[in-house]
Amino acid sequence: MTSEKCLFCSMNKKEIKVDFVYEDEHAFAIRDINPQAPTHILIIPRQHVDNISKLDDKAIMGSLFHTTARIADQENLTKSGFRLVVNTGDDGGQTVHHLHIHLLGGRSLTWPPG
Repeated sequence: MTSEKCLFCSMNKKEIKVDFVYEDEHAFAIRDINPQAPTHILIIPRQHVDNISKLDDKAIMGSLFHTTARIADQENLTKSGFRLVVNTGDDGGQTVHHLHIHLLGGRSLTWPPG
């Protein structure tokens, strides 16, 4: 299921050319075009879901987090650490309304995030 006007759905359908960091039948990952850390990757489910509050499928949620952990390992972030961010809704900073996880690492991250 995709949304006609969704940027990530267009990427998923390969209507927009992107370099995938990772892809499988459930998700794909790309580098963020406005990175907030040396490593900033977006992990995106292939199925269109507006945000995490709309996701009822535990299998998809588990798969996303499993995939994110694999990518963190692939990017050599597991030893030094990394942060996962899931922005939800306009006030939460979500700019593309298709669920995605931000994987940030490669430097010491401060708290609070902003």
